[in-house]
Amino acid sequence: MDAHSRGRADEIDPADQWVLNPQTGNYELRLDHSAGQPQTPSRPRRSSTATAADSADTGHGAAAGHGTATEAPVPGQRRRRVSEGGGQQPPASRRKRKQGASRKKKVLLWTGGTMAFVLVGGATGAYMLYKKLDSNIDAVDVGNAAVETPGMDGPLNILVIGNDVRTGEGNESYGNKTNVTGHADTTFLIHIAEDRTNATAVSIPRDLKIEIPDCPTKQPDGSTKVIPGSVGRTKFNESFGVNGRDPGCTMRTITEMSGIGINHFMMVDFNAVKTLSAAVGGVKVCLTKPIRDTQYSKLNLDAGEHRIQGEDALAFLRNRHGLGNESDLDRIKMQQQFLASMMRQLKEDTLDSPTQLLDVANAATDALTVDKGIGSALKLTSLAKEIGKVDLKNISFMTVPVVDNPDEPPNKRATVVLDQTKAPQVFSMIQNDVSFTEVKKKEKDAKNAKTQAQAKLLQGPRAEAVDVRVDVYNGSGIQGAAQSTINWLQNDMGVSRSTNKSNAPEKAAKTTLTYAPNQADQARKLADMMGLPATALKPGTQDAGEREPMTLVLGADFKGAGAPVKGPTKAPDVDKVEADKKVCAE
Repeated sequence: MDAHSRGRADEIDPADQWVLNPQTGNYELRLDHSAGQPQTPSRPRRSSTATAADSADTGHGAAAGHGTATEAPVPGQRRRRVSEGGGQQPPASRRKRKQGASRKKKVLLWTGGTMAFVLVGGATGAYMLYKKLDSNIDAVDVGNAAVETPGMDGPLNILVIGNDVRTGEGNESYGNKTNVTGHADTTFLIHIAEDRTNATAVSIPRDLKIEIPDCPTKQPDGSTKVIPGSVGRTKFNESFGVNGRDPGCTMRTITEMSGIGINHFMMVDFNAVKTLSAAVGGVKVCLTKPIRDTQYSKLNLDAGEHRIQGEDALAFLRNRHGLGNESDLDRIKMQQQFLASMMRQLKEDTLDSPTQLLDVANAATDALTVDKGIGSALKLTSLAKEIGKVDLKNISFMTVPVVDNPDEPPNKRATVVLDQTKAPQVFSMIQNDVSFTEVKKKEKDAKNAKTQAQAKLLQGPRAEAVDVRVDVYNGSGIQGAAQSTINWLQNDMGVSRSTNKSNAPEKAAKTTLTYAPNQADQARKLADMMGLPATALKPGTQDAGEREPMTLVLGADFKGAGAPVKGPTKAPDVDKVEADKKVCAE
């Protein structure tokens, strides 16, 4: 694993980048250069218009090695107050800040986000802590396996990978001692809605049979080596650690399986579970019946509620014996209960204890391996603030719909395969940013208003097919997608003025159609043909020339030429639980 780039102006004290907002009583990160401006200005969005690429349409998106997002400008510095005697006064106490509703909303989806609270501490202490936290983090360059985002705008898809590596103190007795890299254990695909009203955490079973694609990986010397994919279907846990596969291979596997572009990954191992659970003072869990597993996980708990940490916490997450069918799916339910409880614990207890909060931040950063896009304390802080906007009751935990593997005999079934009816519906809802929970009326009304405004883009006259001009770029990851779309448009739909522009500069999570105001009738016609949702339409502000084409970028939601891109608006019948609910493992 490569050490991450620090990317920080050393002459700037990071603690001085936080200032008190007198209107809210909270400390905020200042993004301007003025010493007198207390509020954080908004960040302009980057244009989503695709540009031409020189590479051939191979279906692999842009070439590996995208640059990371540009850092925000260095903020202006806070002036120190001077006493009447000419000396400097100590900074005002920050412990009595306003306890408003905004703080209650700062809930963390995983413990890495605690730095959002840590970095608003005392000036000198925060600087030393920042350096410590920053040096804790391991960052990996996964190339174009990660779909880049303009800052932290828009919907976010984060893959939280459980690594079952057995190295580290106290882990010698857990399975394969020779496994020094680990494999992908149960993994969470976490979707954060664009409006931050809801989030979805989908568990991917380690024993899911799936095809693993070819995977370009960065080598220590800077070169790229392509790791061959699996021959046929194999267990999902082999998407990491086998044959040199890195976390980017796990990201590519999920994208290949779901059509969902992944923005970032976080990876945690056995040691992370032990240290993080201890740092928060233990995590509350509940059992409907006692568990006595003396042979495998060594979990020994009575029925009822318990507060567990360290080895007990790890045993709780690893255990599947004495539960339901004693399967990986039963274990996943325990893991979901544990994570939801940890989130409540952070909100209710840990955030009120500065000492405990520091312990959590240190343990979290020390335990995390992330992609370079979030490979610093400040970048993780920025991500944490976005996650913290989501209310616990609107965070859904579920397992990707699966069925028993039909290729295995009934009495020896050890693996599962995707439910081909329900799983695509779940993936499509995530692709189209549809919530699995009912959000508050005010939030829902605001989202509906935005949806209605977007829907108006599809209202109005349509051009004739022969008058539609469009350049098609492939950002889907499907080989030959642009050419197959061109063939369909020209031969079946009569759009003769369509052109294959090869690969998009980078992979796209969603299909988009960018057009000028005077091309709106063409955009509506093409949207009708392709079944594009209103959210795929991206109108510009300046009229185009008479022969200027629109720009269509095929995204990860592209299912094939002629297949509608629109997704479902209602969740399929799947088991799910919200993060604010206290449930007991059965």
